[in-house]
Amino acid sequence: MIREIVTIDEEKCDGCGLCVPACAEGAIQIVDGKARLIADNLCDGLGACLGDCPRDAIKIVRRDADEFDEEAVDEHLKKSGKPPLTAHAPQPQPQAQGGCPSARMMEFSRKSEPQANGEEAGERPSELRQWPIQINLVPPTAPFFKDAELVLAADCAPFAFPEFHRDILKGKALAIGCPKLDDGKAYLEKLTAILRHNDIRSLTVVHMEVPCCTGLIMLARQAVADSGKNVPIETIKVGIQGDLKG
Repeated sequence: MIREIVTIDEEKCDGCGLCVPACAEGAIQIVDGKARLIADNLCDGLGACLGDCPRDAIKIVRRDADEFDEEAVDEHLKKSGKPPLTAHAPQPQPQAQGGCPSARMMEFSRKSEPQANGEEAGERPSELRQWPIQINLVPPTAPFFKDAELVLAADCAPFAFPEFHRDILKGKALAIGCPKLDDGKAYLEKLTAILRHNDIRSLTVVHMEVPCCTGLIMLARQAVADSGKNVPIETIKVGIQGDLKG
């Protein structure tokens, strides 16, 4: 069958092995000093390993490949002495894929209800509709990105702005990160892959007022340019005391 699956450029790969733990299914191993996809049916094609390759040696391609087989993955993990995928799955969870609890892909159904005047903030419903949300962990081909409005938010923004869920996140997909502390190159590659693989309808960048956080805006603009897509970008600046800046 023709489907999306990872491919590894052996010339670029230096055998660092960072992609191995990033693949919850155990589909990637270091063989003769190079990362290799050991079996097509062990790869779900979601690309959780993309952001972990410092050499940009891993890509997602469409080709003829065996269908992803979760039972084969469980058997493979069992032989490797690791828990099967099902052992990691929070129960019950709808539409879950993947293995590692931190990167296990999930979509949630949310029904937002009008809030009564004076209701405490802790009683407001979450508008989060997916997992994971950290940009290094989100798979570029995750179904929650399809035809989505995407929020790219600085880590601090949801803590500073109390109405983040209601006023910004509602009905949208989310990716978060810190342009100061994390690898900007990996962020750029991941965001570009998300834009290339999906028809993202809009990109909202939520950043803090501190100067280093504006790197998130430059990253978003570069990713849109590199993706070749025409995606409108909106920016929202959050003050360190939680107010929105003009």
